[in-house]
Amino acid sequence: MTGFPCVSSALKDPDGLLAVGGNLNVDTLLLAYRGGIFPWFNDGDPLLWWSPSQRMVFIPGKLHLSRSLLKLLRKNRYQVTFDHDFAALIRTCAGRYQDNQGTWITADMIAAYTALHQAGYAHCVEVWRDGKLAGGLYGVALGQVFFAESMFSKESNTSKIALAALSEQLAHWQFQLVDCQNYSTHLESLGAGLISREHYMKCLSMYCSRASACANWQLGWQWHDG
Repeated sequence: MTGFPCVSSALKDPDGLLAVGGNLNVDTLLLAYRGGIFPWFNDGDPLLWWSPSQRMVFIPGKLHLSRSLLKLLRKNRYQVTFDHDFAALIRTCAGRYQDNQGTWITADMIAAYTALHQAGYAHCVEVWRDGKLAGGLYGVALGQVFFAESMFSKESNTSKIALAALSEQLAHWQFQLVDCQNYSTHLESLGAGLISREHYMKCLSMYCSRASACANWQLGWQWHDG
């Protein structure tokens, strides 16, 4: 695929469907993300590309953390790392979604995002307990924007711990936006909100080309009050 249609031509029903077909090569995925487009399709379906009329986003460092989550973070019960084992994280995430919500993280998607990770664009946050993955998330970083793709919890609140770590670390690195794609009550409870496609595209135009202050994704993270 050498290009995508203008996002303004995306369908209203189903909301945001823009294109069918193409490939999941690194260059194609980067072109898509910079253009406000992401792939989503079930196993056995054709490759579908989406740009919804509204996007769920939050500003790094501005998540609303509940008292119970803050209490859990202060206990430092879990170890949090970035990019420690992307392959294990995405496979675990795929397995959890297969159990609970279908099979959209297909073998092709795993291969594609692993290639993005090896190229330096896809990253993950891992939450560990006793040396085992308890939760986490992965996504794509371009400039000062992080495009969150998927997250999972094997234990209560571990996906929230991953989001809290991501939010605070991205704020430190001067990221300006985290894209969560579609609405969920879970994300809304944490302070994420919907913006129009037009507003979202303006944000991408401003922030994707700006350099972040990130020096190293491969690090450990620990909650510190204040």
